[in-house]
Amino acid sequence: MGDIRSPSRRALLFGRLPAEPLSIALRPPWAKPEPEFLAACTHCDACVRACPEQVLVRGADGLPRFEARAGECTFCGDCVAACDSGAFEAARDPPWTLVAQVATTCLSAQGVVCASCRDVCPTSAIRVAPGARGAATVDLDTCTGCGACVAPCPVDAITVQHAPAMEAVA
Repeated sequence: MGDIRSPSRRALLFGRLPAEPLSIALRPPWAKPEPEFLAACTHCDACVRACPEQVLVRGADGLPRFEARAGECTFCGDCVAACDSGAFEAARDPPWTLVAQVATTCLSAQGVVCASCRDVCPTSAIRVAPGARGAATVDLDTCTGCGACVAPCPVDAITVQHAPAMEAVA
């Protein structure tokens, strides 16, 4: 499933497992690589407040993160413009390495006709076989990782992950 950390041996032995796996936070578009971003970000929330789509939220670590369930990132650049700390690289294209990933719980994979993810994809990166003959597929070269497909999925079968992590899973 990608960037998932395992519980410690001690937590495992004593049955103290997290309710959900701990995943690495998805940073805003154009955020510098994690070590540089962590050093530069001042936790001011300027980027979170500037996001017109409200898909940037303050994470548990106090840093901004992208929340795909909240909607679609339109890559407007308002988060970058609002940041005075130098935590972003505005000139980088693409803005991040995120792409959509479809789980086996996809309704179409279960024989149920559904194309809610395909219908909302702004880049037409999602394909669904006619007649529910297999799970939706994502064209990784076309997908921008905007998250538009995440919230509409009725069974939460779609997530947004970093592309390199997905290649390791495949």
